[in-house]
Amino acid sequence: MVAAMTTASGLFTQFLTATAVLTRLPVGASGAEGGVARSCWAFPLVGAGIGGICALALMLATLLGLGGGLAALLAVLAGIAVTGALHEDGLADTADGFGGGSDRDRKLAIMRDSRVGAYGVLALVLSIGLRAAALTSLGGALEGALALIAAHAVSRALVTPGMRLLEATRPDGLGATAGTPGGAAVLTALAIGAVVALAALGPLRGAIAFVLSAMAVAATAALACRQIGGYTGDVLGAFQQIGEIVMLLAAAAK
Repeated sequence: MVAAMTTASGLFTQFLTATAVLTRLPVGASGAEGGVARSCWAFPLVGAGIGGICALALMLATLLGLGGGLAALLAVLAGIAVTGALHEDGLADTADGFGGGSDRDRKLAIMRDSRVGAYGVLALVLSIGLRAAALTSLGGALEGALALIAAHAVSRALVTPGMRLLEATRPDGLGATAGTPGGAAVLTALAIGAVVALAALGPLRGAIAFVLSAMAVAATAALACRQIGGYTGDVLGAFQQIGEIVMLLAAAAK
């Protein structure tokens, strides 16, 4: 009994750590060194919660009589608010670094710069626009709500293989302090993400969306290896954004 309670307490602590890392919610936990890697199994659970908040925003906007496009945009903005634009910032920095740097060191220096360049702005416009457009094309609010939950869960599950398989390119920052997750944690995250996708989108569409999203993130990981030799915290944010976009586009495909 005591061992079971201790295990449950440890898992809940890891869930809170994942929540603290992926959102701006005041959960009273922090990403201590190595703790992020141990908690990564819970990334899709936190993602599903973020997706649920976005889904609620979409449903409320629809109930208030707002048009489909506006409701979709508000749903996307709800996710940005909950996460503090953490992943969007990573996408923008990655786009600026990969697009504007002439060599590895220059790319990393640009990614560390807090200013956003032309590549970053374009990446953000495309990210927000594609997600809102996909939600709008889904039509019904319920379909959009389910797609949001699936997309947020799967996109965060797909971050974990990159943490496991790629090397951190800096001695400091999230990539170095997060640690390397174990294989069991990564597989658990992927399994949870897959279950959410299948439950929310249906077996066939959910499986197709999951595979397409995984392929897109894998392609982004391969690009990161060629550009900077591994990953940074910004690159992980880009993984999440690419995964979410592709999940929503796949859910909206006719």
